[in-house]
Amino acid sequence: MKTLYLQLESGAAGDMLAAALLELVPDRDASLARLAALMPPGVELRASRATRGGLAGTLFDVTVDGRVEGVETVEAVDGHPDHHDHHDHHDHHDHHHHHHHHTTLADVRGRIEALPLPDKVRGDALAVFDSIAEAESKAHGEPVDHVHFHEVGSLDALADVVSVCALLAELAPDRVVASPPNAGGGTVRCAHGVLPVPAPATANLLEGLPWRGDDPAAGELLTPTGAALLRRFVAGWGPMPPMRTHRTGVGLGHKEIDGRANAVRAFLGEELPAAAGGPNGRVAELLCNIDDMAGEDLALACDRLRAGPGALDVSLSPLQMKKGRPGHLLRVICAPEAADALAAAVLRETTTIGVRRVDCARYEMRREIRVEDGVRVKRSAGYGAEKAKPEFEDRARAARG
Repeated sequence: MKTLYLQLESGAAGDMLAAALLELVPDRDASLARLAALMPPGVELRASRATRGGLAGTLFDVTVDGRVEGVETVEAVDGHPDHHDHHDHHDHHDHHHHHHHHTTLADVRGRIEALPLPDKVRGDALAVFDSIAEAESKAHGEPVDHVHFHEVGSLDALADVVSVCALLAELAPDRVVASPPNAGGGTVRCAHGVLPVPAPATANLLEGLPWRGDDPAAGELLTPTGAALLRRFVAGWGPMPPMRTHRTGVGLGHKEIDGRANAVRAFLGEELPAAAGGPNGRVAELLCNIDDMAGEDLALACDRLRAGPGALDVSLSPLQMKKGRPGHLLRVICAPEAADALAAAVLRETTTIGVRRVDCARYEMRREIRVEDGVRVKRSAGYGAEKAKPEFEDRARAARG
């Protein structure tokens, strides 16, 4: 199975994903020329070589009417630079202070409809912008049709999104898998002032997805555009599956971060099949018995553990403890490499003074999420079985009208 794996230790932005994918295509210059032909008037693309933290890769630049841009898609609402890499936030907003033109989601959709795109690329690009607008709408309590896009920044983001969608269509992987993205930490300066990382729209786009945000010195590493693209295309999350890689792509961010190779790495190759009928993965189980925590405190601890990097599932089972006391068995299922950090989190978040670890082989079906009639459907296959289940929240939203 042709698989694309994205390593997101430094988060992701639209330009970084485009740059990484551009390194995977057979002929970078030819693909860049084809992308340029898809762009609206006044928008130009450029790819150049550079290094970040000793790692060589590609920088992807978009120019709008001759200016290199880095404005986040909905600058009028949140004001994030999509390239957490182009400019310092203060410098960036000063540089564009004279731009006051804004546009709506309908305008952006109209621009995408007018581009000479294949149907799949157009559909993917429209879905990405819809999800960004919905996330901004939820973050700020505005109707979706009231969300305003920064005029120049929306063209920059449009170029990034269309480029990623078109490059993925060209590469045509059967499955996209990614490590849980690093959202960064600390704060980001936006149109509304200084907000915590991840910014509100990014946090909304990450709902239901694994991620981590334990890097307070890094600032914003994952932008709304980056999060929306990952949400659209990534079907599986976790460590890199066993695969025979054919090409490796490195997409660099423009921002220099001390001690970090600010980059997205992309690996394209053939995923190796599991031995017939045998386990195809490994997990760790963390277990402890608890009989001295209030239900509300235990529920909060479970929520925090579920949000931990590498956590796959957190559950409670009733127990009868010594002297007839009621209690609970807390079970955390996680990636083996995340077990030490999650065990420490269990000790911090609960009253237990010990955690048991069991390492297990796992039989895991291949999983992907497809959007069908506006509803995300989780499809699984493997070991002679196939399953499909619509996402509850999408069904509930459709039922509410």
